[in-house]
Amino acid sequence: PRENGAESTPNRIIPVMTWTLFSRQRESIGAALWSQALACSAYARALDPADGKRLRDLVERFLAVKSFDGVAGFETTPYVRTVIALKACVPILNLGIDYYSGWTDIVVYPTDFRVEEEYTDHVGVVHRGTRDLCGQSLSRGPMVLSWDTIAGDRRAPDRDVVIHECAHKLDILNGAANGFPPLHRDMSASRWSQTFREAYDRLVDALRAGAETTLDPYAATTPAEFFAVISETFFTRPAMVYRDFRPAYVELVDFYRQNPIALLRTPA
Repeated sequence: PRENGAESTPNRIIPVMTWTLFSRQRESIGAALWSQALACSAYARALDPADGKRLRDLVERFLAVKSFDGVAGFETTPYVRTVIALKACVPILNLGIDYYSGWTDIVVYPTDFRVEEEYTDHVGVVHRGTRDLCGQSLSRGPMVLSWDTIAGDRRAPDRDVVIHECAHKLDILNGAANGFPPLHRDMSASRWSQTFREAYDRLVDALRAGAETTLDPYAATTPAEFFAVISETFFTRPAMVYRDFRPAYVELVDFYRQNPIALLRTPA
């Protein structure tokens, strides 16, 4: 089992342990550091100057209200913090920092980390035991990330573990993680539910039939994972989502108040 579809690396697993806390501080992002961080996000690089400035301001606000904890000797340098903050702020560019209320800590492991938990796979089988994860979002708890995976996402154009975990944080704003975040007043709850239920069921049916899918198969684990996976793909390979899950794409445009396909005109 894997979180966000990232390959586990058993020979490099770091067990859960006590981490070193870095105090929160107001950080002004210099031009060189911002340029380095932008290299990790094609979407952020594609923004026009005005939106790019808004994103940079939002990243600085994010850094001011979140704590970064390094684990197993990993140091959350200004570069590490800025890259994570930039990726985290992409989904809320037109939503605002308040959408990340209720939690403050970001825990960063150097590699994948091991947890004990219970989960149900896409065919309904309940599994109990140890899982190696590259990301985890705990309800009103920290967001936990693997830096190896974040760095590796640059080689996987449809993956972004930070956006994936932030989508979970948005999902649980109104209760349990179920793929139904708090919608805007001009959105239809019934249309959202029907659209995502049909998209999720179609993906599950395709996998059960042995068909290959463009969307990461991990999305078929639960409706919550479907929302997280399709959200990260929405901001990384929007043409893929538009082609294969067009009604869901339209709902995501309405929710995130962004239209990535207008920026990332890449083939699906």
